[in-house]
Amino acid sequence: QVQLVESGGGLVQAGGSLRLSCAASGRTFSSYTMGWFRQTPGKEREFVAGIDWSGSSTYYADSVKGRFTISRDNAGNKLYLRMNSLKPEDTAVYYCAAVGGSYVPRRAHGYNYWGQGTQVTVSS
Repeated sequence: QVQLVESGGGLVQAGGSLRLSCAASGRTFSSYTMGWFRQTPGKEREFVAGIDWSGSSTYYADSVKGRFTISRDNAGNKLYLRMNSLKPEDTAVYYCAAVGGSYVPRRAHGYNYWGQGTQVTVSS
């Protein structure tokens, strides 16, 4: 089992940058595939980025490709999402998620563990 806590959200102007962090508990963080999702009111949770256990394979939603970078520090039990060139449509609550295994799901139901979320607001 793993517990996840996100941080790093906030208010930023369009074109700005933020880095989200997700701290994971437990000694088996390196065995989990990790993902970032986001959600706005009335909409389903949307895949943003995913990374395999080793960090060697990463996947992105088309809407963030080239602007966001997912990475992980297995020694420090941390997951990151670097967000550049932010747009107002990136405004959402961002969640990190974990699942065992090597496959990187792009749907929310593919993940077993979730953080509480961190709000990102991009002003125009």
